[in-house]
Amino acid sequence: MATLLYRLGRFAFRRAALVITVWVIALAAALGVGLSLGGQTDESFSIPGTESQEALDQLDQLFPEAAGTTVQAVVAPEDDSLVTDADIRGEIDALMADLESIPGVETVLGPFDEFASNQVSDDESVAIVQASLEGTSQSISTETLDAITATADARDVRVEFAGQVFQNTTVGITIIEVIGVLVAGAVLIVTFGSLLAAGMPLAAALIGIGISLGGILGVAAFVPVSSSAPLLALMIGLAVGIDYSLFILSRHRTQLARGERPLESAGIAVGTAGSAVVFAGVTVIIALLGLLVVGVPFLSVMGIGAAVAVTVAMLAATTLLPAFMGLAGDRLIPREGSRAWKRSHPTAASRPTMGRRWVRGVMRRPILSTVGVVLVLGTISIPAFSLDLNLPDGGKEPEGSTQRIAYDLIAESFGPGTAGPLLVTLDITQTTDIVDDLEDIGAELEALPGVASVSQGIPSPGLELAIFRVAPTTAPDAPETKALVAELRELGQQVEEDYGTPLAVTGVTAVGIDISTRLTGALVPFGIIVVGLSIVLLMAVFRSVLVPVKAALGFLLTVGSAIGVTVAVFQWGWGAELLHAEPGPILSFMPIILMAVLFGLAMDYEVFLVSGMREEHVHGATPREAIEEGFTTGARVVTAAALIMFFVFAAFVPEGAGLIKPIALGLAVGIAVDAFVVRMLLGPALMTLFGRAGWWFPRFLDRLLPDLDVEGARLRHHRDTARWAVAAGDAEVVADRLEIAGTEKTLSLRVESGAGVLVDAAPAERGLVLATLAGYLAAPSGRARVAGALLPSEAGAASERVSLLELEPHRLDPTLTVRELATEHRAARPGRMGQREIERWWRGVTATARRLGGAAAPLATVELDDTLVSLSPERRALGLAALAASHGSTVHLIDAGGLARPTVDAADALIVALAEPQPARLVTGDAASEDAAALTLDPLAPAGAHDARTPEALLS
Repeated sequence: MATLLYRLGRFAFRRAALVITVWVIALAAALGVGLSLGGQTDESFSIPGTESQEALDQLDQLFPEAAGTTVQAVVAPEDDSLVTDADIRGEIDALMADLESIPGVETVLGPFDEFASNQVSDDESVAIVQASLEGTSQSISTETLDAITATADARDVRVEFAGQVFQNTTVGITIIEVIGVLVAGAVLIVTFGSLLAAGMPLAAALIGIGISLGGILGVAAFVPVSSSAPLLALMIGLAVGIDYSLFILSRHRTQLARGERPLESAGIAVGTAGSAVVFAGVTVIIALLGLLVVGVPFLSVMGIGAAVAVTVAMLAATTLLPAFMGLAGDRLIPREGSRAWKRSHPTAASRPTMGRRWVRGVMRRPILSTVGVVLVLGTISIPAFSLDLNLPDGGKEPEGSTQRIAYDLIAESFGPGTAGPLLVTLDITQTTDIVDDLEDIGAELEALPGVASVSQGIPSPGLELAIFRVAPTTAPDAPETKALVAELRELGQQVEEDYGTPLAVTGVTAVGIDISTRLTGALVPFGIIVVGLSIVLLMAVFRSVLVPVKAALGFLLTVGSAIGVTVAVFQWGWGAELLHAEPGPILSFMPIILMAVLFGLAMDYEVFLVSGMREEHVHGATPREAIEEGFTTGARVVTAAALIMFFVFAAFVPEGAGLIKPIALGLAVGIAVDAFVVRMLLGPALMTLFGRAGWWFPRFLDRLLPDLDVEGARLRHHRDTARWAVAAGDAEVVADRLEIAGTEKTLSLRVESGAGVLVDAAPAERGLVLATLAGYLAAPSGRARVAGALLPSEAGAASERVSLLELEPHRLDPTLTVRELATEHRAARPGRMGQREIERWWRGVTATARRLGGAAAPLATVELDDTLVSLSPERRALGLAALAASHGSTVHLIDAGGLARPTVDAADALIVALAEPQPARLVTGDAASEDAAALTLDPLAPAGAHDARTPEALLS
């Protein structure tokens, strides 16, 4: 990964204009498509597989008048008049007539109609007119809604409108969010000390978020997308986009200050810091896509939208940012004597940085630091245990909006439950006395504690279903309403036994309760998956047991603190007025999204701080030295990244949308706690207590888990090998203590173009030697260049450039003819060849064999239609050598098996005569082992042994 990113960074740096142009075109296309399609967001929530959703779907099919979109026109006289007064009733009748005349309005039910129920308040000060619209809420046109609200104009009574269709579906971005970006820019300026450098992460993040938002708005034209989805994508994409670019650019400037060339520095920065960015980004994406398993469609869309934003931010950081670096060139090099330059050139006389002083203080009192952090964060997490989840209702709409005023009027005049009634559906296909049964069932419903009123039972036109509107005594988001829904469903079992009419509870309130119940149930399993995944991933990164466990437990403290503060503010109301929020239940999907996002960010900070410690440990530093040096290296960039994240998230809290506020606050608190308390205080304290045990890793886990190498160790080895290969000259094959996979031996050799070399290896080792040189097996250590490809980092390229030949094949089908094998081999070359060309080529092969004579002469008697099994071992080996020569490879790796030396020499001479250009050959087999001049394998040097040989030493 690091080597691939290294090449990608160099490419983007060199082709800066091309890369930037592609990104600008992508931005224009995404915004153009998104805005032209004009996708509208939708606040309708559904949850397949629940009783409420299934009942709602059944209503939509059998009783669409009851399941369709409804609008409540709330009539409230301005003076002390009553809605029963003649003049007020006249206004209500006129209002109903105006509503009925609007295209798209299906039915209108007045407060004084025959089937009206609970539409006039007890004090007769407020009345409700119910209007049913055609289609779903997202299909209702803006013109229809404008016409409905226009019916309130020029009335002598006050009319306000409620209903899901009036919910705000615009993506609101205020000046507060812009201020958050400006503060992030200020942090970048302080961090880099350069306006040019500070502008690059902002530009990359803004271009990336523009593409993401354009895509989400385009998708909203085809599938329901919550208004919080683009805001969530904006918030997360902006934060991680700036941070990811910050990590890479910070590494680039540090390397420039130390004298690295800009092109090479860009490649190294993208390969090393970019590897950590990709690791962090992928963990965030996996966690966000994990929301799909919850089975809530609108939450899945939010997760996918945020995951797309993170993906684009990750791509921008690894391609667009190095292109900006390419345009800037030498201008990013810190001036000698500047703060950035001094940080890259510390001296013994330099004053210790704040990060070094901080970590030294923590290491002096590790027990106090650990106990203090656990006690403080544990206390902050206490409110999380009283977490109450629900979806927003009309009471969460902005103050002063018509839907909020209507909701408050209904709640004050009819009771809070009337603003969010429950729909109780009955399957009446099996009853013979519909009217009496509905009356009896309605009485049983009304007798339940917590029920304020029950409407008259209304059968569907086809007499398949009947519905009751049940108004609870409590608000839709109250715990008592959740309990009432459970009691209604329990009563349904008794009703079905007594009357034979299955009962279901649905409606917007019941759907919200079911969604909250499912999300609450999914919270713990999702948390276990996230924590378990973090442990496994960090084990693969750090090759340690205690470090991942420490990181996972710290993550739990982070999540607990973030949820605890959110509950205290948004549920308990502590300081809610300062954030323009109203106390109430927490948004149902807030905790699970919080965990998904914080997971990736926490892993990001862990990697940047602990990878430096591991690198120092691997190089022989003591535990305390490793902690101090590793922490000091990463502390400044992590501090800047966390501050940027904090300000971006916090900017969405004061004036953000109601759905996004608790998420933004939780993320802001979580970032601050995780970066500054868990990673920078608890982390070094625990690492100090662990000592050397912190890096213990069982051997079976070391073999089982892949080495993710986010620190870029393989990239450093690749660059070292590239420099060594340049100094080693232009030989086709050169190897320096290349460890042969599956053995404890190494190989050092040099083979010029057109030359051949014999290698003495045991029969069990021959295939391993050739497969390692061909790149099919990874060399555990050492270095080599084969056909221009470096090993082990470019093993794939090596395998494509060499010819691996067994002169005594064991895996070829013996019934194959020479013609079939030649057709297959020649087809792999550029420009397909027909049978006539193959026959012409084979005549040339046999002529060459006759010319060479000796042990090569028997090949002249081989016909194209001879089967391999019919040939003698010597003639079969010569034929295979001729076929191998047709590949055009510059390196041939040959296993001669037990063939005699004359046959091996003849096969080698045939390859030299037929191949163009002249290839380098390496031969193993019995013939090589019998040759005293053959190269031998060396025993593997002990771990840590120093090899001082230079490329010049190999020339001898």
